[in-house]
Amino acid sequence: MQIAEQKVVTLDYILKDDAGTVIDQSQNGQFVYLHGAFNIVPGLEKALDGKTSGDQVSVSVSPEDGYGERDDARSQVVEREMFDTPDEIEVGRQFHAQSPDGETLVITVTAVEGDKITIDGNHPLAGVTLNFDVTIVDVREATEEEISHGHVHGPDDHHHD
Repeated sequence: MQIAEQKVVTLDYILKDDAGTVIDQSQNGQFVYLHGAFNIVPGLEKALDGKTSGDQVSVSVSPEDGYGERDDARSQVVEREMFDTPDEIEVGRQFHAQSPDGETLVITVTAVEGDKITIDGNHPLAGVTLNFDVTIVDVREATEEEISHGHVHGPDDHHHD
């Protein structure tokens, strides 16, 4: 079966940056997604269209087809008192915040200088070219429920709150 919209795809992958550093990986068929439901970056999804079980794909995804370009306006310095747990602030720590339009964002602390905390709302991989080595493990039809929910359900299904 070919990968197409509304198919459930199981794959193994290794993700590296341009320097060859492994950023992420998933082996033994642990990564499963619903194709066409915006569950993976657009550049990878496009590269997988039409592939079948057993195919191997190496693809380089530009930032605009991955997590976007870095936007310096998403980085700012705030006061330590803005945090619920000001004593636990350290570089690399991530928090959830709401944008002015109500969107939930993940922000990362990038610098701590006394009571001045630099936070960054860019995705950690924004501006990074993503180099994927992928093996297609399986392709199957999605269930009606998976299609309506926009994601894959595990073997024991799941319940929404």
